[in-house]
Amino acid sequence: MAEKIIILDFGSQYTQLIARRVRELNVYCEIHPFSKIPAFDDNVKGLILSGSPCSVRQEENPDIDLDALVGKVPILGVCYGAQLIAHKLGGEILPSEIREYGRANLSQVDQHSELMKEVNIGSQVWMSHGDTILEVPAGLKVIASTDSVRVAAFQSTEHPMWGIQFHPEVTHSDDGKKLLRNFVVHICECSQDWTPDIFVEATVEGLKERLGDDQVVLGLSGGVDSSVAAMLIHKAIGKNLHCIFVDNGLLRKNEYEDVLESYKGMGLNVKGVNASQEFYAALAGLTDPEDKRKAIGRVFIEVFDKEAHAIQNVKWLGQGTIYPDVIESVSVNGPSVTIKSHHNVGGLPEKMKMKVVEPLNTLFKDEVRRVGRTLEIDESILGRHPFPGPGLGIRILGDVTAEKVRVLQEVDHFFIKGLKDAGLYDEVWQAGAMLLPVQSVGVMGDERTYESVVALRAVASVDGMTADWCHLPYDFLAKVSNDIINRVKGVNRVVYDISSKPPATIEWE
Repeated sequence: MAEKIIILDFGSQYTQLIARRVRELNVYCEIHPFSKIPAFDDNVKGLILSGSPCSVRQEENPDIDLDALVGKVPILGVCYGAQLIAHKLGGEILPSEIREYGRANLSQVDQHSELMKEVNIGSQVWMSHGDTILEVPAGLKVIASTDSVRVAAFQSTEHPMWGIQFHPEVTHSDDGKKLLRNFVVHICECSQDWTPDIFVEATVEGLKERLGDDQVVLGLSGGVDSSVAAMLIHKAIGKNLHCIFVDNGLLRKNEYEDVLESYKGMGLNVKGVNASQEFYAALAGLTDPEDKRKAIGRVFIEVFDKEAHAIQNVKWLGQGTIYPDVIESVSVNGPSVTIKSHHNVGGLPEKMKMKVVEPLNTLFKDEVRRVGRTLEIDESILGRHPFPGPGLGIRILGDVTAEKVRVLQEVDHFFIKGLKDAGLYDEVWQAGAMLLPVQSVGVMGDERTYESVVALRAVASVDGMTADWCHLPYDFLAKVSNDIINRVKGVNRVVYDISSKPPATIEWE
């Protein structure tokens, strides 16, 4: 078992980012809701308490039994986590007189503190809190301040415990990586040996032990996650892994043939199934995005179930679930609001009476790609943009027909090919085109047209949790727009989506 840092999540938007920064130090970490603290074994080397949108002063604030944790391992409280420590020890927490959001600079730093070594006076930090620690209680001492925040950081004089009122995990905090390294490597004494090579070795051995001679079925999509998951399982059990690639009729242009071709050289046992007509029939007349997602998921289960039952003695369902999927399915404060149905089809294991194996469910997307490179998977797969499970079905707003799919496939083809030809594809995290349920007046060859509008979307992101629209060059957008309007029959207007996530999602449905 690897050494690990435990992060207790109190609901902060930055919690996953803390985990990512720890992982970048080649140290394994896990996020757990504050209400479900795991048992600590010898592998747990430290504990981080995350921020929160809540206040320690409000009734029923997110709370833990700090006394039960102090002394077990070193503790670092970040923002709300720091305020909670100070509050539990008798400190005074009050609403900030000045809103403390955004950039600030450290005006005093105790560089003798282990946490603050090499953190410079004047270093920029990122504040995001409505409360402030006015006074630290006995047993704590201030180790950093800004001009407006006297208690920017503190440490316990009795236990290995620290608190900071800024966010070291965001890039706006200049010395944030140094601070986290000080905590994780120097204070918690983690050995930084959690690497892709070690992950592959340990995971394959674990899969061999867990799966034995059992048969496993896995749905391939052509994307990064399912491909890496398949290769890990394949390395463990070889021919006992059966991969199924379903063409739902909502893939990109030529994708079905291209994906099957790309898997030929990987040694995987893959069967392609063209079921586009079944999906079109189920989608007929549906316009609500959630109804479309559910219909696509239902038909996928039916098709996949039929194909899986043709394989003898299948006991396991392999899935490419990654860590953000797992985290998002566990609410910090109870049931969470459904923004959209999950892309991993949840009904399969129950219907097929199989156990689930998810070899990537501890990894973030960029970590999955690094593992894929260790497995020597082709860059054309590893570098592929994320593509939604429901495919073009949720990029066609309104009802879905074969003709609309054809039009959008052509539009998407010119957009994605254009990005690749211009050397922009790898600078974009995800790109795609949306077919809008509106028509506009145009002029072609001195004749009036009344045809469809398409929207292009390209975003920059790290893991899809947040995203910003890409500032693509005007001359590139002009060329792509011209190619689409001139060469895709039925489209006479192209627009570019400049919305960030949040508030907008990456997909339109």
